[in-house]
Amino acid sequence: MFFDKLKESFSNGINNVFSAFTKVDEDFLEELLDVLIMSDVGMITSEFIIDELRNSIKKKRIEDPDGVKEELKNILTNLLTFENINIEKNTVIMVVGVNGVGKTTTIGKLAYYFSNKKYNVTVCAADTFRAAAVEQLELWASRSNVQLIKKDEGADPASVIFDATVFAKEHNTDILICDTAGRLHNKKNLMEELSKMNRVVDREIGSFNKEVLLVLDATTGQNGINQAKAFAEATGVTGIVVTKLDGTAKGGMIFSITKELNIPVKFIGTGEGMEDLEVFDARKFVESIL
Repeated sequence: MFFDKLKESFSNGINNVFSAFTKVDEDFLEELLDVLIMSDVGMITSEFIIDELRNSIKKKRIEDPDGVKEELKNILTNLLTFENINIEKNTVIMVVGVNGVGKTTTIGKLAYYFSNKKYNVTVCAADTFRAAAVEQLELWASRSNVQLIKKDEGADPASVIFDATVFAKEHNTDILICDTAGRLHNKKNLMEELSKMNRVVDREIGSFNKEVLLVLDATTGQNGINQAKAFAEATGVTGIVVTKLDGTAKGGMIFSITKELNIPVKFIGTGEGMEDLEVFDARKFVESIL
């Protein structure tokens, strides 16, 4: 199963609590709280979930464990559910994230995903600071048979994005996907550069919609919250793409991000192949790990 490690941490821990208790009381809820925290849901969000569960149990007079478990599923699903998470035609997507999270691979998957929907896709290689970033995107663009806008390594990233927006408006582009810098010599410079690119997009996109997708590595756990906060301040993140969920028990961080930052998860990476990207389904995810 795809979520094996997360399921082992999350589901097994919760099932052990249900097996160990014959009645639903405060000790039972405290044990559930510990399981959530150990599954990297985070203290703030774990306490919120247990408070919601406690209130539901009292309000609905739930006494049997199966009923409690179903209520827990509903609470977790509601935490992850947002309206209008789909990305449609006529959109510029800025993809942000630190180096090493799978940003370039995610852009390649996004290009393949949208081209498979018969959208006219253009990719912009604006991470001009990382060696080989442009070459990697060239390979992904070629595989998906989409247009690539690029300049030489070291070029001004904002100028590449400017060229890409002009191209997109002139060539009937449905989806423009922009790579961005993942690392400069310090965090302040990185965020300033991202803010500059963001301003160029805002100024030039015309009638296009804008999405800012933050790529997060699930194995970072609660550190992903700090990354999300920093990028949200610099670029106004509108959605999360979670990668490497197949290899970690720390996927509980998804609940923290949606609760604490009110940012939806829009895609999840499900492997290394071009087709291994799924639109996030909250109910399906919760059912998978429970």
